[in-house]
Amino acid sequence: MNGASRERPLLEIKDVAKRYESHQALGGVSLDMRKGEIISVLGPSGCGKSTLLQLIAGLALPDGGEILLEGAVISSSRGMQPPEKRGVNMVFQDYALWPHLSVFDNIAYGLKNRRMDRADIRKHVGELLEMLQLVGLEKRLPPQLSGGQQQRVAIARALATQPRLLLLDEPLSNLDMRLRIEMRTEMAYLFRHLGTSVFHVTHDPEEAFAMADRLLIMRSGAVDQIGTPADCYALPASRWAASLLGAINRIEGTIVRTARGVGLRSGSIVIEGVGAEAFAEGSEAELLFRPDDIVFHGSGEAEITVAAETAAAYEGGRRQGDDRTTFGLTVRHSTFEGKRWRIVANTDAGQKLYLLVERQLPPGTPITVSLPRSAAYIYDKSQERG
Repeated sequence: MNGASRERPLLEIKDVAKRYESHQALGGVSLDMRKGEIISVLGPSGCGKSTLLQLIAGLALPDGGEILLEGAVISSSRGMQPPEKRGVNMVFQDYALWPHLSVFDNIAYGLKNRRMDRADIRKHVGELLEMLQLVGLEKRLPPQLSGGQQQRVAIARALATQPRLLLLDEPLSNLDMRLRIEMRTEMAYLFRHLGTSVFHVTHDPEEAFAMADRLLIMRSGAVDQIGTPADCYALPASRWAASLLGAINRIEGTIVRTARGVGLRSGSIVIEGVGAEAFAEGSEAELLFRPDDIVFHGSGEAEITVAAETAAAYEGGRRQGDDRTTFGLTVRHSTFEGKRWRIVANTDAGQKLYLLVERQLPPGTPITVSLPRSAAYIYDKSQERG
């Protein structure tokens, strides 16, 4: 075993639970985090991600389990280390800058409390100002700054004392779309450049993908899936995770066996997918996929693949040399979204789907589409929805 394999995790969360009166906010969450890693915790309001962040920060006490930082217990049901002793800094959703202090003094605050030499403070703050593109704003007060500038100041202040772990609580939620895209890219580069260990909470999948080395997807106070962004995107562990990561199209049907594995029959269409190999034939299931993954082949009666022919092609278990299911839909509505049109269409069984195409299509237009097997996720219909 090499040295890297033997290295103890920076952060260890062991079966941590937290209850607020009758609400179980966390129900036995476990996680290890490496030094220098960026973990993004993804989920909607109420899933437990902010509670987990507060427990790591020392702002709340767990009811069960324990949290260790570099091997030392910092929180358990028996007690906890004070927040200021942990070497953990936090960037809040509203930045929490001191409005009466200048940019320079906000960043230098923690260094002054540590009684660092004035010359060293000027040098260190100067480096952070340059790194975060704040040079020239040193004397301004927070109300005189834009939202993006305030966020940079909050990050600089958090980094100034070189924390062992940096916590980010929905750091981009108060910014407009353009700034969110710009800042998530800048932050990802900065933290990797500095080797900063970051525990990042967000409800935005695109932000999580841009930032994270690993995603922690939470649902109802529990871990639903953990893995690299690419792995979670390619094969969501549950229909909850699939829906959260963009698979908004749903087709209900029953399981059928094909030569390559499993398919879902809905009306006269059979669509092959992944994830349901152990399901019994005939059982009720649900197939999910993203609008981006469905390919538009054309419109018009002459071009459409008749659904019955598609189903017949699967009677032998496999469509000739193709890893896609081709089937017909009927357009209900078109909406322009800039580069493309979002189409709402129905299957022959009346199930509503969304897809993206390059041109407007009038209601009632028959269209031909196809879906790759690897992009079609099949889940047991009895599995609880989030």
